[in-house]
Amino acid sequence: MNLFASKNIYSTDSKDTGNMSIGRFGEDVATAFLKESGYLVLERNFRCKGGEVDIIARDPEDKSLVFVEVKTRRGVSYGVPQLAVNAFKQRQISKAALTWLGKQRLHDTNARFDVIAILLHIDNHHSIEQIKNAFDLAY
Repeated sequence: MNLFASKNIYSTDSKDTGNMSIGRFGEDVATAFLKESGYLVLERNFRCKGGEVDIIARDPEDKSLVFVEVKTRRGVSYGVPQLAVNAFKQRQISKAALTWLGKQRLHDTNARFDVIAILLHIDNHHSIEQIKNAFDLAY
């Protein structure tokens, strides 16, 4: 069951995303969103041989680790951003999460996978949706 925590509008101070990739900008927006929601961001862009995790954070409510995949789009012509987190991507994120947990020696830690979907708007008020428990461990 997916639980949703969303904000319809999210404003940023940046007026120019031309020099910054859409993905990187989305990760910055997602990081700010998580911090404002009380999450402790532990690491960004963790990469390993098996895959990558955009954001690793600690949930303020239950203290579980959250492995976050951020998907950012300028529009929905290719579908909503969260649909891009397909089975292949879930396996890559899962492998990276297991690697990170192993390096940190946190094998028995409560963890989950969230997706943050961001739709960019030209007025710099972006829609952001956090999908908690978006998928289960896949490998």
